[in-house]
Amino acid sequence: MARAAVRGRLAPPLQWRVARLVAVRDETPTARTLVLDVEDWSGHLAGQHVDVRLTAEDGYSAQRSYSIASAPGGHNLELTIQRLPDGEVSPFLARDYALGDPLEVRGPVGGWFVWRPEQREPILLLAGGSGVVPLMSMVRARVADRDASAPFHLVYSVRTPADVYYADELHNVHDTTDGVSVSLLFTREAPAGSPRPPHRLTAKDLRDLDASTAASASAYVCGPTSYVESVADLLVDTGFAAARIRTERFGPTGG
Repeated sequence: MARAAVRGRLAPPLQWRVARLVAVRDETPTARTLVLDVEDWSGHLAGQHVDVRLTAEDGYSAQRSYSIASAPGGHNLELTIQRLPDGEVSPFLARDYALGDPLEVRGPVGGWFVWRPEQREPILLLAGGSGVVPLMSMVRARVADRDASAPFHLVYSVRTPADVYYADELHNVHDTTDGVSVSLLFTREAPAGSPRPPHRLTAKDLRDLDASTAASASAYVCGPTSYVESVADLLVDTGFAAARIRTERFGPTGG
């Protein structure tokens, strides 16, 4: 396990903590949000993730990493799990994990792909599919902090309207929160009457965003590896310096 050096010493390893499911919310037909009460949870930063471990009665265990969806500072921890057809862990968490049941979590993990309220520069968030989860934590953190002033723009690429996570909340945030806007870009099927036909994110889409032209803006990109690499290239092509682009990608892990 990697450890960080602090004042010449290795930081203590993160401990596994017992968490219990206290609520669930269906996000799409194949994804749901788990609201966990974690024993002695110390808090997290927007953009971090946790390791989750399940252990069977015979001692067999499986471990996966999941991004945190909730804003920092809350009493509970929220994870949004996409059920993978051939997955070993995600089908149980997204379908069978029951209220009151325990599992173990370890974290929070990560210090690069995070947003802090003291950041004042414009923020451009680009999500591909379930890559919206850690970016939603950032949006929620920005909305919850009354002193935050950084302009936020979430650009969420998703296949169809039925695949949108946090749909009602995102709509409400866009309509009611000053300085925070949300753009949904559909790649397979767009809503009736949409002025933009379904296709992948393009340089034109980015040029149409005010945040993408701000010399001081920072960008956070999360999604499948192919999406992240493509979007990072588009950002550079539209004038972003590579040093102002933070990326997090995911790929097949066994679910």
